[in-house]
Amino acid sequence: MARSDTRYREAFNAILDFCATLAPGSLIPSEQTLSERTNVSRTVVRRCLARLQEHGVISWQGREKVLLRMPVRNDRLEIGALKVSPEDLEGRFLDWILRFDIPAGTPLSIADLSRKFEVPQHELKEFLAGLSRFGLVARRPKGGWRLSGFTADFAVELSDFRALLELNAVRQAANAPPDDPFWSALSDLRSAHVSLSKRIDTDYHSFSGLDEQFHQRINGIVRNRFFKEFQKVISLIFHYHYLWNKADERERNAAAIEEHLAIIDALEARDADGAVVAARRHLDTSKMTLLSSLRYHELA
Repeated sequence: MARSDTRYREAFNAILDFCATLAPGSLIPSEQTLSERTNVSRTVVRRCLARLQEHGVISWQGREKVLLRMPVRNDRLEIGALKVSPEDLEGRFLDWILRFDIPAGTPLSIADLSRKFEVPQHELKEFLAGLSRFGLVARRPKGGWRLSGFTADFAVELSDFRALLELNAVRQAANAPPDDPFWSALSDLRSAHVSLSKRIDTDYHSFSGLDEQFHQRINGIVRNRFFKEFQKVISLIFHYHYLWNKADERERNAAAIEEHLAIIDALEARDADGAVVAARRHLDTSKMTLLSSLRYHELA
């Protein structure tokens, strides 16, 4: 098992053990405190918290994390070699591209990547075949695979396609029926954004997870299997970009919160045109930030 995944599993179990010392309803400490307690990064801590939330161990809204139930043995993660989920493999692969400056045209060794990501070679080949639909990788003429590259052109095309999908989702959201659960979820997102805005000087790093929740909730209004398939890789790339680029992070995140709130304002007013305008402004900003990230890391 890769060392990074082992550290994640060990940290998850350590946080789980800590939760076992609390009573349901207790507040979970800050990400920084958990990071220091487990000796891993806040990014790893957020992965652990996301899994705890997914399995109903905690609730997590903005800064507030509450223990919902006592952990049980089945909640723990084994530290041995386990099958890597498609979601984990996607995350590891994209993280590898972004963090280690892998240039366009790089041949991809199935054997090396199989060892790096701890997956059988046939599963990795299937994964690359699926990923090729999005243009990040391509088959080589004489066999094997190469990285097409996360270039400036790719970022522009991805951002433009994202805008087509998300602006359509925003317009559909504005016209959702009054009894749609979307509206209560949107209200919760407003509260989380306002809360984070007040703590932005110290907790600006928490925006990445909130941004992911926001866009998933907006896009979740669309009932279309093709939309969901493409949105998955788009959201993954933009989510990792927020984790990856730390330049002016506080200022960027504070501005993005205000842009999100402008979209929420228009949606709650059932102003479809205003929501689309606000969303387009936010997506344009996100596009420029993504391009700046590439220049900052000299990938473009």
